[in-house]
Amino acid sequence: MTGVRPNATRRTGAALATLGVVLLVSSLLVSAALAPTVGTADDDGARQTLVGSQGGGPGLHEAGSVYLLDGKETQWKAGGTDSYFDVTMLDNGSVLAGFMDSGYEDCGPYDAPCTHTGFRVLEPNESGGADIVSEYSFPVRTRANSEVHDVELLPSGEFLVTDMEHERVYTVKGGEVTWQWNASSRYEAPPDPTKADWLHINDVDVISEDRYLVSVRNAHQLVVVERGEGVVEVINEDEDDDGDNFGDPELLNQQHNPQWLGEGSVLVADSHNDRIVELHRNESTGDWDVAWALYEAEGVSFSWPRDADRLENGNTLVTDSLNQRVVEVNESGATVWSYKTPLVPYEAERLPEGETVGATRYAAEDDARVNPDQKVPVLSFLLVVLQTGLQVPFWFTELHVGITLVSLTMVLGGAVVAIRDR
Repeated sequence: MTGVRPNATRRTGAALATLGVVLLVSSLLVSAALAPTVGTADDDGARQTLVGSQGGGPGLHEAGSVYLLDGKETQWKAGGTDSYFDVTMLDNGSVLAGFMDSGYEDCGPYDAPCTHTGFRVLEPNESGGADIVSEYSFPVRTRANSEVHDVELLPSGEFLVTDMEHERVYTVKGGEVTWQWNASSRYEAPPDPTKADWLHINDVDVISEDRYLVSVRNAHQLVVVERGEGVVEVINEDEDDDGDNFGDPELLNQQHNPQWLGEGSVLVADSHNDRIVELHRNESTGDWDVAWALYEAEGVSFSWPRDADRLENGNTLVTDSLNQRVVEVNESGATVWSYKTPLVPYEAERLPEGETVGATRYAAEDDARVNPDQKVPVLSFLLVVLQTGLQVPFWFTELHVGITLVSLTMVLGGAVVAIRDR
């Protein structure tokens, strides 16, 4: 009886495993060598940019920071916190920042130590850092999907706050809630919103007296809320009459940080569509349509962009989170300035203007809906997992996810062959 000799079987298994390793390593080395350069564009203009960094590590909840860039040099940096989010420089030079941090003993209904979220006022110091001069915070159930992502200081002295834990927008002054809008007044709530990532309200901006633009992320909608009236306008309103009040994810998909450009126009970081879009209201139908869209900068497709600000100079400042960069582009999409961030940024503001209400509108484009980058559903999901868990480099794409799966299969297959032979 003739059969394959044991040594030959082992050699076959070893060769298969080796080939898998070579395939993976070679693909990574070639891609890294051929990757475009990001974070180097600079037209030598004077710029100060304030950045809120969510951080890194699994879930992006490690080493959060706030820092001020003068050009590309860090002028000061505040760290020592799990995550920071939206940042705003106040008139006196202090910084208002949403945050999440763990290790608190004041935990209310939860076991200590626990996580708190809320906002802080930071004051830069002479040693290159920033001191926490005040804090408003409260305990939450988990470190994820319960954070305060945005806070604004109103002329009344109230702080306008988003609250994912209880899915509301509210104002607070002297530690006391002075007004609130509960999302359950419009959306059908689960039995306990604190136990689910239900709506993920992540941004609120003042657009006129007592009118606020609110980003309801998981509903793929922006709503205008008026104090005393509730929701008075919906961008990406549900047209399916299915009862969930959720919008069309092709128009907006889990967006962040919209900017009100003026009546009938808004700029949005359309995060899970990996693009920046400017929406204009169609005066004939009342629908909101894509007038301008941008999917890439520096030759690299956006990956989970979470902020876009139209600047006084007419350019757009984009925070491209999973590519770990901040870029400034003009209306044609050309990059005029870029910065490679140390970890994952959440939001950036150009100083001294900050994010304004009312800004330059871009001209509508006939091909604004064309997406040059088609996603591969399963591989795209796995890529996001790797980006948020391991912070893989920006050039690591769905192709590399596929090659990694093939390589792992070859290595495991080779190991099984060798082990069976033994």
